[in-house]
Amino acid sequence: MASQKKDNALPKVCIYGAGSIGVYVGGRLQAAGVEVSFIGRQRIADQVAAHGLRLTDWQGADIQLPAKAVHFATDDAAISAADIIIVTVKSAATDEVGRALAGRIKPDVVVVSLQNGIGNARTLAKYLPDNPVLTAMISFNVLQRGDGHFHAGTEGELMSDPHPQLEVLLPYFQAGDLPLELRADMHEVQWAKLLMNLNNALNALSGIPLHDELSQRDYRRCLAMLIEETLTILKRSDIRPARLMPVPMRMLPWILKSPDWLFTRLAKQMLAIDPLARSSMWEDLEAGRVTEIDWINGEVVRQAEKAGATAPANQRIIALIRAAESGGKRDWSGAELLRELKEAV
Repeated sequence: MASQKKDNALPKVCIYGAGSIGVYVGGRLQAAGVEVSFIGRQRIADQVAAHGLRLTDWQGADIQLPAKAVHFATDDAAISAADIIIVTVKSAATDEVGRALAGRIKPDVVVVSLQNGIGNARTLAKYLPDNPVLTAMISFNVLQRGDGHFHAGTEGELMSDPHPQLEVLLPYFQAGDLPLELRADMHEVQWAKLLMNLNNALNALSGIPLHDELSQRDYRRCLAMLIEETLTILKRSDIRPARLMPVPMRMLPWILKSPDWLFTRLAKQMLAIDPLARSSMWEDLEAGRVTEIDWINGEVVRQAEKAGATAPANQRIIALIRAAESGGKRDWSGAELLRELKEAV
């Protein structure tokens, strides 16, 4: 599928920190007719220059954008022409991006934090007091397959704080098969996403695809423990996660702990996952990068401290990921992880 003709009246979009999620979202928007520029690392720039972009998903979509049509740079000159800047860097780089944008973009430029964690939009807003800074959330997984190929392996949602500039682009998000929902409860949405993202670390430690991991009850029991611990802390903090799935979040641990035959039936109604899908944290470990564990399980630990509580299961997962980042064990069985969490609790 070739990119459609761009509408010059549309807001120009810049993807700042174009990794897996940024390239996929920006590429789908460009294919739908939006003018998009990408700012990212040399490694991906080289792939795009050599192969263009290929965007596939779990439903069978297969979109090709030729190299000459993709404006991918490793410097940030493209921010000067952007009307909307979608920030997709890892959470640890948020302060760096805020400093890079401060004083260099016009006050009417909309900055969208499409990142993991809870407080990245607030961090950006500290550096950009005159700009609208929005919180956004994406709940599906994108895997880099090399040679400019990015694959969305699970279904999921794309949500954001409302803004007129995003309203203009709603038909284009829809045409790109990325329907965007504008919501006023993004803090609660973020916590709901974080609950699901607690599996990122488990998948990274398992070393196996998401589908295989979630097919095994012991891994699911580990995830149930992390979610139950987090829900207890959120209740104590008077935070009610948004409902993003057909079932209430409080029911999720029970579903995860159910026998394999029952979970298989229930999961078909909850989330579609293809055999290629893996978590972004697994991808970070594979590439030797520092993970975002501090902005996922670490958020739970910090919220527990605010509420005068503890989060021992999440703390133990953080320790295991830290060890894996340093070359430690990365092929944990479900039974081994479950034993670790039970001992921690």
